[in-house]
Order: sequence, then structure tokens, then C-alpha cells
Amino acid sequence: MCGGILVAMINAFFPLLHSDGDRGDGSIRYVLTGDGAGSLFVIDENSGDIHATKRLDREEKAYYTLRAKAVNRITNTSLEGESEFIIKIHDINDNEPKFTKDPYFTEVPEMSPLGTVVTQVTATDADDPTYGNSARVVYSILQGQPYFSVEPNTGVIKTALPNMDRETKENYVVVIQAKDMAGQMGGLSGTTTVSITLSDVNDNPPRFPKSLYEFKAPESTEPGSTVAVLRATDADIGRNAEMNYRITSSDGPSMFDISTNRSTQDGVITLRKSLDFERKRSYTLRIQVENSNPDPRFLRYAATTDGATVKLIVEDVDEPPVFDRVGYVMEVKEDVAVGTIIGSVSATDPDSSRSPVRYSIDRRTDMDRVLNVHPGNGSVFMLRTLDREDIAWHNVSVIATEFNNPRLMSRVPVYVRVLDVNDNAPTFATYYETFVCENAKANQRIQTVSAADADEPIGGHRFFFSLAHEASVKANFTVRDNKDNTAGILTRRNSYSRLQRSNYLVPVVISDSDFPMQSSTNTLTVHVCTCDREGNMQLCNQEALVLTAGLSTGALMAIIFCVLILLMIVVLFAALRRQQRKKEPLIISKEDVRDNVVSYNDEGGGEEDTQAFDIGTLRNPEATEESKQRRDIKPETLQPPIRRTVILPPAHRDNADVRNFINQRLQENDQDPTAPPYDSLATYAYEGSGSVAESLSSLGSMTIEGDQDYNYLSEWGPRFKKLADLYGGEDSDSCRDS
Repeated sequence: MCGGILVAMINAFFPLLHSDGDRGDGSIRYVLTGDGAGSLFVIDENSGDIHATKRLDREEKAYYTLRAKAVNRITNTSLEGESEFIIKIHDINDNEPKFTKDPYFTEVPEMSPLGTVVTQVTATDADDPTYGNSARVVYSILQGQPYFSVEPNTGVIKTALPNMDRETKENYVVVIQAKDMAGQMGGLSGTTTVSITLSDVNDNPPRFPKSLYEFKAPESTEPGSTVAVLRATDADIGRNAEMNYRITSSDGPSMFDISTNRSTQDGVITLRKSLDFERKRSYTLRIQVENSNPDPRFLRYAATTDGATVKLIVEDVDEPPVFDRVGYVMEVKEDVAVGTIIGSVSATDPDSSRSPVRYSIDRRTDMDRVLNVHPGNGSVFMLRTLDREDIAWHNVSVIATEFNNPRLMSRVPVYVRVLDVNDNAPTFATYYETFVCENAKANQRIQTVSAADADEPIGGHRFFFSLAHEASVKANFTVRDNKDNTAGILTRRNSYSRLQRSNYLVPVVISDSDFPMQSSTNTLTVHVCTCDREGNMQLCNQEALVLTAGLSTGALMAIIFCVLILLMIVVLFAALRRQQRKKEPLIISKEDVRDNVVSYNDEGGGEEDTQAFDIGTLRNPEATEESKQRRDIKPETLQPPIRRTVILPPAHRDNADVRNFINQRLQENDQDPTAPPYDSLATYAYEGSGSVAESLSSLGSMTIEGDQDYNYLSEWGPRFKKLADLYGGEDSDSCRDS
């Protein structure tokens, strides 16, 4: 083996390496290095034969570069230079063609001409294209004829039939085969599927399923409402199926509109004007539908529009009365008498039954009941007198109801304008009050006045001013009409005296120019004041001084009003204080009712003190009280109480002062509105005469204890025996003290 490069074409055999110095005695060993040495390729170190350990694939690696040399087996030294050689794998047809995609999806417009390119398929072969026909691919169609074809060398798929209709068949499946060896026998092949969809074009016009449609609508249908819906069909889809509707003819001009519902492509017929069964009971319309986006290529092949007839039948509905106007305006003078007819309204039943109509006023619009309407003929008349200056317009609603069906009603506004009548006299435009200087000259103007009138004459106001006739004699002032609805107040003498007369009242007569003429007398107050040479006021009476200080009449009224409020508050406070005061009760303690004792604020000196107070005046006389009313219950009648009289026996005529005192207290208690109520008890420190033993109170004792004789107690019977023993014994003093 000499050094150099050896190119070996490996197919079914491998090269043999041999050195010139190899004598066959086994002293030389062959060594192989390079691509795949030791794994893919091995060498026999004794003979130099190269072997492949497994099957080689050219599509995996087409070339291998190896290096071989001969070395001394013992010394391992190279005997010759290293030789390099390339092993080239010879290709065989062991790979079939493979398509780049599987499956293919594509679209082609329907109605395309013959030979329209649909798509192109591509297949590749891993074999060596430079060696033989192993990588030469040829295309053919296995499925999809006669609709499509494929070019053998390029794989371009084309339409094989013209004008294919999507509405007839939309989807096609085409199977394409790719075969190597130029399609010869023994070649390998692969297939792919191509899914072809015909895309839509606008080649179909819309069509109505029927030529005649019939709908019904009640006459009460509101304008703008839908009365009919039409639906035309279009074999196309998407944008090509969009359509427009229009009314080509109608026996009700401007009665209807039609539009397209873009979501459903329906034709919607709406009402523009109100229907009236009594006027027209049916309508006939001619409707046309057409494509919104027509394709010019197909306009010549078929009609692009379609038409249908729509008949709309109006149904009768019981309708409320209809007024002949949408509103009424009436005029009436403000001095018109009650009951006067000022106008009329009119309504009729639009139905064929022509039901009578009844009129009424909606009282919610006429709370003051100024107007009324005749229920039969609709005449509007007055219920109350009018005052234009109070209300110039009266706006009411008149209701018309069917006599046969009161639930059906309609309303109409009635506007009543109140016309002016000259019924108001002119007056001062405001309150006038002025002053005149004591040193004033004659014909000097001291005030200008104007007038106001609540009336509104057509030509405007024209007022006339003059001094009242009764004041023209020896007048101190005069009135000059300025002819512009104002007048000047002038002095008629040279001087005035504040001491002689401090105020003058000037009556001014104001008249208007309307008919009938109205006039009124208005009073101007003039205060006499002391002025300087320039006419500036210096001194006046008290009222004028207040006015001069800048306080107007309104301010004075406000001050007076505030003073009155303060006085009312003071009076109210005093009244509340009086109510809060409680009358001292007759009975201070509840136990006093049982003890029958009257309390006094004067503190006495005890039983031993007989000089501080005359106890004898409280002796108990026999008294008779007739017809005494109970105070623990309410009396049955409200008659005045019977006068009570206390009758004293002759033995006690000296107790007249006690009798008068008791009678006086009885009368005061009966007539006093603040006396205790009926369920209370009034007590008096006066014992009655019901006991045979008379009073047992020590208050009646007129003598000292030592002078008393208690022997009579033993005569009262066994019930008083104990008492007789106590007071009749020797130690009676100690018993009495106890």
C-alpha cells in the first residue's frame, strides 16, 4: 500500500488494503481511523480487509473519509505513509416521495372557468436526484375527476369543468399521487388529500316563496308599529345574500314604509299614518326585493330582482270619540254673567255605530269650578264670575265619552282668555308723602305723582289728574296735569306756618280714558317744615322728622310690628306665670280629712293661752243644711247651687259671726271655678249638732278644768260609764292631762 487517496465506491463490496512490505509472516498490523472507524467500519489487522458492521444509508450520510496505515506489530512504528481514502455510498431507490402537507385545504370561487388554478401540491424524494430516476417524481390524480386535474410535473391542480355551482355541490375531496422513477413500473409512490371548497359568488337573486301575502292590522295600531314581515330567500350566503326591499306601488300613498332587518334579512313593513276602518278597510302593496351587492358578471344570466303582492286588511276597533280640533281657544269678557255660553266643543264617534257622545269637565283642571260644559251639545258656559286681574287665562280639559261605552274617552284642551273690561279705577302708583317749606313761594312744585291701573286697555293708559272739587275752594295746593300720566303738586300761596297747621291732606282725583270711565280720589299728605334758604328741611313735626331721618313708611311699620310682638311676649309670659301659681289647698295633709281639723298659720299659746284667741267663737251651734250636693260625684244637673243657710238655735244666737263665716265659705267654694273637684271633700272646723252630748271638743271649754262638773256623764248610759269614772273621780285632773 502506497500513500495517497483512494476513493472507493461502496455498494456490495469493500476495498482490500495491502502493504508492499507484508511478507505474510504476521509482523505487520493494519490500523484504520476516520469517519465511523471502529464502529461502522472495521479492518482486519492481519489481512487489511475492511468490513461494514451494519447497513449503510446514503440519505443519512453519503460520504465517509477513512485513513489506513501499516505498522510494525512489535515496535508499533509506521512502515509506510498513511493512506486516506473516501468511501462514497452508492444510492438505490429506497425512499418513496413524501408531500409537504397532508391534507391540503383550499378554496376556489364557484362558476370559475375551465383551467382555473386551485392550488399546487409538492412532494419530495430523499433519494439522490443525480443518480438515475430514483428522485424523479411524477404527479397524478387518483380521485376528484372529472372536476379537477393535476399537472404531472408541477403538481398544479386546476378545474376540469367550467361553472361549477356551489349551491349544487360545495365541497370536493381530491387525492393526488406522487411517484418516483418518473412514474415507471417499480417506482415508489406517496399520496395526499386536497379538500377543495367552492366559495360563494353572488350568482343568485333573492326570491319570494309566495307571490301573494295577506296580513291583518287593527285600526288602533300606532304609527311606527310593524304591520307585516316578509322573508325572501337567497341561495347565496354571507354578504352575497344581503337584500333590499322597497314598495313599488300602493293604493295608500305614504301610508307604509319598508326596511330590511340586517340580522334576518326580513322585509319589515311599518305604519306611517293612522289606520281608519271606517275610511279604508284594506290596502294593497307591491313589494320588490333585490340584491344589495350584485355581481356584474352574472347580471345578464338571470333576473336580479323579485316581486310579491301584500294585502293588508284593517280590522275594526271600538274607538273613543274624536274632537274636530286638537284644541279650542275661547275669549270672554271679564264682566260676563254667570251662565253665559262662551263657546262649544264637538266630538263624534268614529265607529260605524256612531254612539252618542257625553261631555264633561275634568275637574282636576278646574278646581275652582269656573267653567262647565253641557253634557249633550258641548256648550261651554260660566259657573262663576271672572276677574282678568286675578286670572287672565283659564285652561281646562273637556272629556268626551261614548254613551254606550263610558270607558272610551278622549280629552281636548280648552283655553279661555279673559278679555279686559275697564272695571278698575286708577290710583297712585305708590304711597306719596312730602313736605312744604314755611317759606315756600306760590306755584312751587313740591311733588310729582304718577298713577297705576290694573286694567290693560288696548291703546294703553291715559290718566287725567285734578284737584278734588271739594278742596278747590280756598285750596292751599293745586294739581297740574303733565299730560304724560304724571302730575305735579304746586303751592298756591307764598308762605305756610308750621305752628298754625303742621299737615295738609291734598285730595287728587285720577281718571282714566277708557269706557266706562273710572276714577278715584287719592290723598297726598304734605307736612309743613322749616327750611333754609336753599329749601333744605331743617325742622318738622315728629312724623316728618322721622321721615327726614331716612325712615320710610315700611321701616316705621316694621318697628311698630316688632314692638307689638315684644308686648305680646311679655303678656304671654305673665299669663303663664299666673297659671303656674297654685292655689293653696284647703287641706294640707291627707290625715286632716279624718281628723276634721282646719289648719292655721298663726301659732297659739296652747290650751293654757285663752287670751290670744277667742275659742268661744268656734262653738258648735245646731245647724240645718238643706239640699246639700255631694262633691264626691258629678251633679246630674248644671243648675246653680242652692244657697246654703245655717240656722242657729236661740241658745246660740251669739255665734252669728261663725255662721256668717261658714256661709261665706260655702258660697265661695260653690261658685269658685278653682274649687276642688267633685270627688274631693271640703272640711270645716265646725262640729255638727247630731250628738246628744253635743261637742266633745276641748275647744268649747269656756272655764278652767277645776270648775267642770262631769257627773252628768253617768246619766248617759252604760256606754259612757268608763268615761264617767275617769272624769268623775278624784284624780280626774291627772286623767284629763293624760
